[in-house]
Amino acid sequence: MLKHVPNILTIIRFFLIPFIVVFALQDNYVVAAIFLILSGITDIVDGFIARKFNFITDFGKLMDPLADKCTQVATLVVLVIQKIIPIWILVVVIVKEFLLVAGASFLYKKDLVVSSKWYGKISTVLFYIAIFFSMVFKQFNLPYTFDTYIYYLAIVFTIFSLVMYFKAFYITDFFKKEK
Repeated sequence: MLKHVPNILTIIRFFLIPFIVVFALQDNYVVAAIFLILSGITDIVDGFIARKFNFITDFGKLMDPLADKCTQVATLVVLVIQKIIPIWILVVVIVKEFLLVAGASFLYKKDLVVSSKWYGKISTVLFYIAIFFSMVFKQFNLPYTFDTYIYYLAIVFTIFSLVMYFKAFYITDFFKKEK
């Protein structure tokens, strides 16, 4: 039973998404941010448990990053709808994720292992931090906008991670497998 804890935590993250979205759409950004933090904590805990006790599963390899991306995109969509962030941020993230999912699907069919790397994790963490601050600033009508700079940094890491994933998986792994 203990070996299923990381996957259960990943599934819980999917169930947290509607709470984040609904509370943010109702302008209750503090509660939405609390659910976002809870989602982030479950992500950290499930990854720690999976690696520490070698409970890594194919389900977790696929669903854990998907839970991150669904949370991130759903929350960014709400922030665009609420006119808290510009749409171009969402477009960059969606394009990157589409390219990565398409590439990962292609590699998965070729029996190549696709796993997250530090640069992708940094991008995700930066987006979570920026989203959190956007929600807090909006909730309390704070004039600060340093969340914008965190988004810029997250975008830089997003583009960097896309290039690095392309380099690591499409070029290196693909051509090694073909030989």
